[in-house]
Amino acid sequence: MSVDSKGPLVISAKQSTPKRVTPGKPRKGGKVIGQIPVELLNDPLLQDAMKSLPQNYNFEIPKTIWRARSIGAKRVALQFPEGLLLFACTISDIIERFTDADTLIMGDVTYGACCVDDFTARALGADLMVHYGHSCLVPINITSDINMLYVFVDIQIDTAHFIDTIRHNFDPGSSIALVSTIQFIGAVHASAGELQSDYTVVLPQARPLSKGEILGCTAPQLNQVDYIIYLGDGRFHLESIMIANPAIEAYKYDPYSKVFSREYYETERMHGLRQEAIEKARQGKKIGLILGTLGRQGSPNVLDSLKEQVTKAGKEYIVVLLSEIFPDKLGLFADIDAWVQIACPRLSIDWGYAFPKPLLSPYEAAVALKSIQWQSRYPMDFYANDSLGPWTPNNQAHRPSRPVRKSKIAIEKGDSSKDIPKSESATSTSTEQGETKR
Repeated sequence: MSVDSKGPLVISAKQSTPKRVTPGKPRKGGKVIGQIPVELLNDPLLQDAMKSLPQNYNFEIPKTIWRARSIGAKRVALQFPEGLLLFACTISDIIERFTDADTLIMGDVTYGACCVDDFTARALGADLMVHYGHSCLVPINITSDINMLYVFVDIQIDTAHFIDTIRHNFDPGSSIALVSTIQFIGAVHASAGELQSDYTVVLPQARPLSKGEILGCTAPQLNQVDYIIYLGDGRFHLESIMIANPAIEAYKYDPYSKVFSREYYETERMHGLRQEAIEKARQGKKIGLILGTLGRQGSPNVLDSLKEQVTKAGKEYIVVLLSEIFPDKLGLFADIDAWVQIACPRLSIDWGYAFPKPLLSPYEAAVALKSIQWQSRYPMDFYANDSLGPWTPNNQAHRPSRPVRKSKIAIEKGDSSKDIPKSESATSTSTEQGETKR
């Protein structure tokens, strides 16, 4: 297995023997910080309580209980996506039974990791928030006023059937990209290892997402890949990588029904609709900028960037804060010629045609305001670190500048080492130890 830190994980048919990873030594006292006590993991009462949850769903109950106990939590807020809400009461009961905390089940709609609602949890007095079903898209250092725990809810599936399905449908030697959401990433990685003897397996990555993970708004553009294979139910996340890679055949394996299907997307029609909306918005004089307030959807940095672009184009703007965006609501603002929403770009792509006035994503607004040219491959890079421009939250323009690092330079014998800052003009090169040599 070869890992490129700057690109996707590629598993090819010819591989060298992987090196054995030696476990790190425990800290003094025999316990790694954050380690769950064995007595808690083996607690028969807890094990019995967990049997009321699906055995192939990992809700990380012992970890959650230990985290609540460790910080002395008195109130724990639980946030679930719609598909996991049916387990909320059971998990709530278990946490309250095995900790000194009471729980709050947050019932507002949760579309993704961007909807993590730490603001409401803090307002309700929670000292720990557990967000289920999504990866850590909003870093915990940003939600520093409340203790955060992300539970991915890894789901075990029949990987043997998934692997056999791929082998039955694709010729050996093909290059396949395996993608999924965070719940099935474990199954994707395990399957990739089994398939590497017959195929070149690619696990695409759009950082900060994991290798093989995609979102409905974030998926990488691929090269030298014959097929995209999505493991999961539904199409929302799959459509993201299909939009970004319209020339590559896409397939879906539903782990629940075990149905394998070829999937299609009307790329040309979508492009036509979005370009039409962009052209109409370009003619407008007054622009409404919507900052999404559903969890952490809205990005103040992106809002500031759009304000600057609109002002530079000589147009007026107003800012409206909305948790959810509906045509009837926007229709109340009769003097607005076009809207730009900083919430979810898929809202514009999927439903923009249903709004009486153009409803653009930040990328489309950048095209309308001539900050960038229309891209022939629609960029699905909303949360990617290497996105096209400052109309996305994680773009380089919004990251704080890093302090200049210092390293030692070895000088002639008889002198002592001195600390000097690294500079681009330095003629020396850095070694693995961080020292420089002439």
